[in-house]
Amino acid sequence: MDKLKGLQPERVMYYFEAISRIPRESANEQAVSDYIKSVGEKLGFETIQDANNNVIIKKPASAGKADADSVILQGHMDMVCVKEQDKVIDFDKDPIELIVDGDFITADGTTLGADNGIAVAMILALLEDAEAVHPRIEALFTTEEETGMGGAINVDGKHFEGKTLINIDSEEEGIFTVSCAGGVRILFRQPYQNVKNLYNKSYEIEILGLTGGHSGIEIHEGRANSIKLMGRLLNKIKRVAGISSLEGGEKMNAIAKRAKAVVSVNEDITETMQQIEQVFKDEFRVTDPGLKITVTECEEQEMVMNQTCMKNLINAMLLLPCGVQTMSSDIEGLVESSNNVGVLYTNDDFVIIESAARSSVKTLKDEIVDRFYAVGELTGAEIELQSEYPSWPYNPDSKVRETMKQVYEKMYGKKPEIMAIHAGLETGILSERIGKIDMISMGPNMWNVHTPNEKLSISSTERTFVLLKEVLKVL
Repeated sequence: MDKLKGLQPERVMYYFEAISRIPRESANEQAVSDYIKSVGEKLGFETIQDANNNVIIKKPASAGKADADSVILQGHMDMVCVKEQDKVIDFDKDPIELIVDGDFITADGTTLGADNGIAVAMILALLEDAEAVHPRIEALFTTEEETGMGGAINVDGKHFEGKTLINIDSEEEGIFTVSCAGGVRILFRQPYQNVKNLYNKSYEIEILGLTGGHSGIEIHEGRANSIKLMGRLLNKIKRVAGISSLEGGEKMNAIAKRAKAVVSVNEDITETMQQIEQVFKDEFRVTDPGLKITVTECEEQEMVMNQTCMKNLINAMLLLPCGVQTMSSDIEGLVESSNNVGVLYTNDDFVIIESAARSSVKTLKDEIVDRFYAVGELTGAEIELQSEYPSWPYNPDSKVRETMKQVYEKMYGKKPEIMAIHAGLETGILSERIGKIDMISMGPNMWNVHTPNEKLSISSTERTFVLLKEVLKVL
């Protein structure tokens, strides 16, 4: 491949390309974990790989820094794997195909994985750099961050001495994150029963062309959610149609870009779908200009959901909260709580909806969960909570925050922005697992993560890496 050869910083780009060759979707991290472990062992450093494939590599302090407190550098090795509809790729086997376009690295029809592969690459490059000046480094590479922080939840805190943690999972250069929301994954299982299909025509209806995005970063932009739109569409035809199957979205924490339903009717519904499409296009003309609805007559279905089950399902799709729920009254412009209806699929017994609820206030996160239970009581659905993680509260006495601000201002002649974010980071969990630690999150400029339009700035990556090295010199 060698697509990134010659780009700076050279070793960061080397490692980013190396891990881009290794499939590393959440829950498929064995190979990339083994690779990271092999790098640590080849460098001769103490290396630990735990039962959850988290990897810890410990590098001794450089000359003159032995008395400084250890620093934990942390990122996650997994990535969200999303592709364009016509892209042919097997994420379990195939590499990410990198493209260099001016100052940007992108991927060919898929997510890039800079979230959070660039952190892995930066940390590995630092570990092998014999000239770097730094305290003892405890490098932590976690798994399953994108699907519920599973790796961080299982980190054993006894492996760490450091009381300062630098997380490299932010996406805007010069903006340092000092607080984030907590979250929980919600599985909503709506039971259904089938009856013989008495309608004479069957159609596949698809909503597609939506913008999508990261449900923690872009949720406030009001982008259309295809699953919620499908609920509205089905509600308009429920009196004259039966449903055979439903699917939508790709990842629980990505705003759903597409949804598909197979329905049966006694009449041509093309004109009705055109009218609904125009309504949606008018509503989302700014955020989702590519929105469209396709209708294709398909093989006649043998079975459809009975009317009661169908009505319960559609009512649930309409009622489940989605999007911004509350805004912070303390920090202007900060989303306080939200829910993303991310994935919809049908098995033999249930239609399942997977959601990601987030809030910087635990009671408001609990309130969103309560609404799921309330809808479940009304429609006969089952609710399951998974992978709950805590928020990361602001630390007014953070030494690493003040150090990073001072170094940044000295290097670039301007003050950085200090912010809280609505997206979830592993920091809150790691504080619980390791103990009281002073934390900050940083990262280079990247855009449209969790979508096939994801891109990473090369020049920003270089500046961020230099900044990280300078901060380590003075910690």
